[in-house]
Amino acid sequence: MNELIQVDQLFRYYGDHCAVNNVTFTLKKGEILGFLGPNGAGKSSTMQMICGNLSPTAGQVRINGIDILDHPREAKRELGYLPEIPPVYRELTVDEYLEYCARLHGIPKSKRQVAIAVAKDRCGLGDVGSRLIGNLSKGYQQRVGIAQAIVHMPAVIILDEPTVGLDPLQIREIRELIRELGKEHGLILSTHILPEVQESCTWVQIIHRGSLVLNDSIEGLEQQMRASSLLLSLREQPVLSKFHEIPGVHHVEAVPEGQWRVFHDRETVPSEAIAELVVSSGWGLREMTPERRSMEQIFIDITQDAEGVRELGS
Repeated sequence: MNELIQVDQLFRYYGDHCAVNNVTFTLKKGEILGFLGPNGAGKSSTMQMICGNLSPTAGQVRINGIDILDHPREAKRELGYLPEIPPVYRELTVDEYLEYCARLHGIPKSKRQVAIAVAKDRCGLGDVGSRLIGNLSKGYQQRVGIAQAIVHMPAVIILDEPTVGLDPLQIREIRELIRELGKEHGLILSTHILPEVQESCTWVQIIHRGSLVLNDSIEGLEQQMRASSLLLSLREQPVLSKFHEIPGVHHVEAVPEGQWRVFHDRETVPSEAIAELVVSSGWGLREMTPERRSMEQIFIDITQDAEGVRELGS
């Protein structure tokens, strides 16, 4: 089966408050899903339901084809989870801790040492097995936390804020590890760090007020980040109404120093038609620059748009 996670029409109510509202998505092997949302958006509740730690009010969650409500133990065997604060025991060595985790996951004694060695190798822990976890750097403690999540070779790995508090070098190493793990598993990365999604993920979802307001590939997101406006520098004052005759152009606003910003559809970039209009009208085209939106701006725009839609519908 290709789909490692199937979330279907998931709802969660707390009294009259709907924290998760009809969330549906799938995750396949080789996909790394970046799961984003403002505080209080329903992200944690959704993650808890996927992990089987919170019962949905309605809906279904399947992990590698196994219904997590009907067969919780079997479904959870297919999950590896790293919470925001790694569940490590500082007084144990790395080897002792991973031995303990392997036993918890029910790995037979005859296969335990091989499983631990593989997890250590994948997480770059080969040289620190005999060291106390409490004496390791935060970056290495994060690696130990990831190793416990993958020691039983689960189909699905869920990482919650895995790079919080790390230095830039440690962040780069953990992101590289996430990309490597994503090749063999389905992986959900829950994070507030927007560049992390761009660096590590193949798919992105944004949840806001309990509903998915974005569910797109990184390629689709990058298309949204491309120009949705053009900045024109002209020698002469243009006739602004002429721009509105070009398909895809929304409106034009004046910018200081002889410049104008032309807003257009995200799917259409009418730069050629605009250049032809400016030249044929004799307005003197000095420069035309596509403007890019950052991922942060997209996040803000999407959540604000969703806020506005809810207010209009309320």
